[in-house]
Amino acid sequence: MKFNDMLKKKKKENTDTQDMNTAEQENLNENGQEQAQTETTEATTAEVVSAEDKLKEELAQANDKYLRLYAEFDNFRRRTIKERAEARETEGKELLVALLPVLDDFERAQRSMENAVDVAPVKEGVTLIQNKLKNILVQKGLKEMTAIGEPFDADLHEAITNIPAPTDDLKGKVIDEMEKGYYLKDRVIRFAKVIVGA
Repeated sequence: MKFNDMLKKKKKENTDTQDMNTAEQENLNENGQEQAQTETTEATTAEVVSAEDKLKEELAQANDKYLRLYAEFDNFRRRTIKERAEARETEGKELLVALLPVLDDFERAQRSMENAVDVAPVKEGVTLIQNKLKNILVQKGLKEMTAIGEPFDADLHEAITNIPAPTDDLKGKVIDEMEKGYYLKDRVIRFAKVIVGA
């Protein structure tokens, strides 16, 4: 019996040793996994921190770029407003400079009329000044509207009154013109005031 007892005791010791080795191995495995998880967690945290820093840096760059663009646009807007104001102040300058010689001619005509005995040369001078003025205005894009004998058009004419038409072919047409109409570069700037045949 001693032998059997010894055998059982030996098996028990081997089992205990194996259990201990297995337990130690599991313990080591758990410690290794914990350590690996800790290292992974630390690496992930480091990546998150570096990604967060990177995103903060990108945000700061985007904000800087936005502020610079906003400032540039604001400067552009102010400069444009200033240029428009200056342009408005001097927009009629070309026309006025072109009309100054006509004004000088009228002053000379007025001085010569004070001493004039004959009306014919004064009339001729005024006609010359009128032609000069018309030529300057035509060069600037002004064009006279022809209305007499044309069919009445509410987009071009302003009817003052209707009168009986002298002939049937003048019904609905412009018979007389009280005030000329004008175009400026093909746009109506003044409607012709007309009398229409009924």
